[in-house]
Amino acid sequence: MATYVLVHGAWGGSWGYAPLARELRAQGHDVHVPSLTGLGERAHLAHGGITLTDHINDVIGLIDCEQLSDIVLVGHSYGGMVITGVAARRGNHVRSLVYLDAFLPQDGQALWDLADEATRQLYIENQKATPGLVQPIFPMPEGRTARVSGHPLLTLLEPVKLGGEENAIKRRTYVYANTSPLTIFTQFRDRCAADAGWHVHEIATGHMVWDDDLRGCLEILLAEAD
Repeated sequence: MATYVLVHGAWGGSWGYAPLARELRAQGHDVHVPSLTGLGERAHLAHGGITLTDHINDVIGLIDCEQLSDIVLVGHSYGGMVITGVAARRGNHVRSLVYLDAFLPQDGQALWDLADEATRQLYIENQKATPGLVQPIFPMPEGRTARVSGHPLLTLLEPVKLGGEENAIKRRTYVYANTSPLTIFTQFRDRCAADAGWHVHEIATGHMVWDDDLRGCLEILLAEAD
């Protein structure tokens, strides 16, 4: 049995991972799916002061309180920023780090630095009606709109800090959705493909990988338990 911690992306919540978590549990694995502060069922806690550090602390709090170890730590999209920060502080608890079509920052980089200028402008424009909370910058899949909440802008501006425990992690995997229109993630696929320390998978899906190919996504994640 493996222990999975699944970290969702911007505007999401634990609910988004439900089909994938259900399948992993059916295989006998322990699965934890935290909702980050201000998102999902914790949307009532949303405010403009929430930072990336707050979201990193959400996951660290889960790891510490549940006394988790030997974790397969998975981050989707914005969740890649979060798991990078978690790895720097709890890398000794992580067996495998998986970026699921996710941002992969280097030390001192914020998501803002990795985005293009057009995307940055959307972040600013889409929080004017809800200051500090960015509304979705692209259409949400059917069935998700009612559960989406504004994403804290400060989480996109705060840089990740490395230099901690991330070097203790033995296995690193990047999963690239090669039919997604969000080509911003191509840079991370290319960087990982050029590094022998990474395992790279390409999957023929859009950005919401498990929505388009649950079996394919499940197969990749189950391989991390071996």
